[in-house]
Amino acid sequence: MSKVIINTENAPAAIGTYSQAVKIGTTVYLSGQIPLVPETMQFISDDFRAQATQVFKNLKAVCEAAGGELQDMIKVQIYLTDLGQFAVVNEVMAEFFEVPYPARAAIEVKGLPKGAQIEIDGVMELPSTN
Repeated sequence: MSKVIINTENAPAAIGTYSQAVKIGTTVYLSGQIPLVPETMQFISDDFRAQATQVFKNLKAVCEAAGGELQDMIKVQIYLTDLGQFAVVNEVMAEFFEVPYPARAAIEVKGLPKGAQIEIDGVMELPSTN
């Protein structure tokens, strides 16, 4: 199986040596998204809820560019600089996902790229075309 690099202008451009996502067969590995607005490459806001919402919008754009949708994600890893924001993450995530939710981890970290308060990466499994 060959790997396919996923790239979309509807999500922030990579700010390092990585691809927005890589597809192998029907599995898509999404790189971490931070709350950058694709058009400006600037943070949406300093407000945590706004940052979390932008991250999910960015993930959604990459999922769609890969031929799927956010609901096709099977695992997400959420990195937070303040685990005290966990309840807000749950509220925002519920606006973007329906039951059944993907498997998930939420981890507090000391810092994130560009000073972001949240970063999310994950794995998506595309629906079978059979």
